[in-house]
Amino acid sequence: MDLKQLECFVALSSELHFSRAAEKLYMTQPSLSQQIKNLETEMGTPLFDRMGKKTALTEAGKILLTHSENIFHEMEQAKAAINDLNVLQRGKLTIGSLLTCVHYLLPPSILEMKKMYPNIELSVLGLRTGEIREKLLDNELDLGITFLPVDDDELDAIPLMIEDLSLAVPPSHPLAKIDTVEMKDLEGMPMILMAEGYFLRKMIDDTFMDLGIHPNPVLEMTTLESIIQMVSENVGITILPKPYLQYLNHEKVKHVNLIKPTPEREIGIIYRKDKFMCAATKTFINQLTKAGVSLTQK
Repeated sequence: MDLKQLECFVALSSELHFSRAAEKLYMTQPSLSQQIKNLETEMGTPLFDRMGKKTALTEAGKILLTHSENIFHEMEQAKAAINDLNVLQRGKLTIGSLLTCVHYLLPPSILEMKKMYPNIELSVLGLRTGEIREKLLDNELDLGITFLPVDDDELDAIPLMIEDLSLAVPPSHPLAKIDTVEMKDLEGMPMILMAEGYFLRKMIDDTFMDLGIHPNPVLEMTTLESIIQMVSENVGITILPKPYLQYLNHEKVKHVNLIKPTPEREIGIIYRKDKFMCAATKTFINQLTKAGVSLTQK
């Protein structure tokens, strides 16, 4: 018995008509008949009842059909697994991430992934939340790393970590001498914040609003690096994710814990529900999960 014989058998079982099955297989009807005859000889029993122009499966044929379908299913699974293996050797993975996560969450995962699979081409794009969602839905990204929850029926999510926001101040600032500060005590202080429209800025504004006070932004900027630079130059103070500030460990910026309340945000992976998740994607998700656990335990 060989796969060609089984392929002919399954096609004829589906069509129950020799000429149509032969056409489906791009072969002549005599060749198909010979393949079936050889298979029946090998099995030692008829697989089809031939009644004039009608063809029907025998009981033996029905049994063989069930096992043949299983064989071809397993073959497809084997091909998929081998293709995944090939992807791990020379695949490509495109990730869209929040700018803060590009700095402190992704590097350990990228380094480990490149160590395990050096031929995988990784592309990491620092994007805003809305852009990540749009590019995922347009199939321009394999994974997105963003704030949760994401309200979209086409996307699914894997939580990674919940991170606190901290106050960042220059060493000469009075608040640099204490370990914690209440949010209400920041009212009126000159602040350097992300521009309006950024999720982080909205979080900060909402926290102040819930307390019935207002932030005092003396400067709005769109990059974290420029905000940190302004804080180090004593232009003002800011609020940024604690893991990002710990990662920077800037000698001219000290972070102070915020309380009552402690603003926090949930970070997670999002992806399209209907998109096949290859081995490279699954491997990278595992690395990100480990990185999230490690950061949470710090």
